[in-house]
Amino acid sequence: MGEKNVSMAVDLGGVRMKNPVNTASGTFGFGKQFEGFFDVARLGAITTKGCSAVPWAGNPAPRMCEVPSGMMNTVGLANPGVAGMVEQFGDYLAGLEDRDCRVIVQAAGHSVEEYVAAVEKIEELCPWASGVEMNISCPNIARGGALVGGTPESAAEVVRAVRPRVHRPLLVKMAPVRVPEIARACEAEGADALSLINTINGMSIDVRTRRSRLSKPTGGVSGPAIHAIAVRMVWEAANAVKIPVNGMGGVASWQDAAEMILAGATSVTVGTANFYDPTCASRVVDGLAAWAAEQGVADINELIGAVEC
Repeated sequence: MGEKNVSMAVDLGGVRMKNPVNTASGTFGFGKQFEGFFDVARLGAITTKGCSAVPWAGNPAPRMCEVPSGMMNTVGLANPGVAGMVEQFGDYLAGLEDRDCRVIVQAAGHSVEEYVAAVEKIEELCPWASGVEMNISCPNIARGGALVGGTPESAAEVVRAVRPRVHRPLLVKMAPVRVPEIARACEAEGADALSLINTINGMSIDVRTRRSRLSKPTGGVSGPAIHAIAVRMVWEAANAVKIPVNGMGGVASWQDAAEMILAGATSVTVGTANFYDPTCASRVVDGLAAWAAEQGVADINELIGAVEC
């Protein structure tokens, strides 16, 4: 069976993608930055950098450092705000949608009220967006810095508040904690799909200065170092809910992406690899098509959750 005979289209909770490859928020800018490396419209979707209702300065430098088999960051969701994003990149993103690459705009907040404000701005200013992803891994400043979505109860609270205000597919980006419980809580409150995993909290110390290698004591670890953990959590989520799962975490090759699909992911997201290999996502598209043909299926959806345990 030739690659051209394999249907690669997937439906991520109402976001209809021509292939299952997406990019992770915070690793791909707003897409335009990568056009010099490949035709971004080859991808099934991109997810924008997380945007809040108003601009955020983020954390002071240093914000990123390398760790074995990955990187660590404490960017603090620095962003231009929804209006700033639209002013700078709105025309490009609308054009990307016209080129058949879905655009998912990520909303960021530090409290339920801030998420509501962010999604209301997205609804008002981003009519071209195919979906909204809500990052509930942010710290809730009003409640002492605990993760907004760190418990089933807190995750349910923010999804419940946001859902009536989003009139297009709503994805929820989960923290890598209590995955089955939180996945079910988000589904019960109306999430259309789940994105996981986000970074895993870690720490890196410069042994000569005896200081953190970041401006904060800890940061989020991403990259190949967390891939096996991410595959397991995607599998847990996919077995806990009926809504689709967008799998991410250390995806740096088509083989990594194929693992995610077999574990139950409907779509697969390339993140940290974009920093050191800006053509990675494009090559994952080709690799998945060849793999699906090799597996002898007519439709890549036949391989979702097909792992044999």
